[in-house]
Amino acid sequence: MSDLGAKAGAVDEAARLFDRRSKGDRALVFSGFTLAAAAALFPWFVFFNQDRFDITVMPWDKNRDLPENPAKQINSISPLALTDGDKGSRSAEKLFDPITTATVGNAEDGGLPSDAINASLDQEFPGAPPYQLLHVANGRALIEDRSGMYLIQVGSPLPDNSILEAMVERDGKWVLITSNGDEIGE
Repeated sequence: MSDLGAKAGAVDEAARLFDRRSKGDRALVFSGFTLAAAAALFPWFVFFNQDRFDITVMPWDKNRDLPENPAKQINSISPLALTDGDKGSRSAEKLFDPITTATVGNAEDGGLPSDAINASLDQEFPGAPPYQLLHVANGRALIEDRSGMYLIQVGSPLPDNSILEAMVERDGKWVLITSNGDEIGE
């Protein structure tokens, strides 16, 4: 019987310790669980209610107009073009023009030989960065290039510096039409 009484005493001691928890501790535990549940469920709420968390486009038509003042002249003058106050002879140091002109070559040839100039003019421009269409939904498209993925809509700039003009569905496949006239398909 004493063994049973010891067990009952241990249960009473545990119940007494449980009752000793303050209301503040219980409120703190409850608020922690509530915060954890809200943090776990909020992304799903955003996913199912995308219309409430929509991307809004800036209304650029509400910008104020700038005044129609004429442009100001900007003059860049070489130090050699400035008038000299002393009329004496010039030293070699004063004749030196410190402005960089980026001209390299023989002075008697006048710079680069003509074949080097022609070779540089025949050089191809780098191509537009390649990107591909991944998905289209709700008037927006997801595109991908080497630097990442982008969510775009009509009027958005594209990686090749063109503007998205339209998104058209042709034979069940989506096609992006750019301001360059290019058509990018899925």
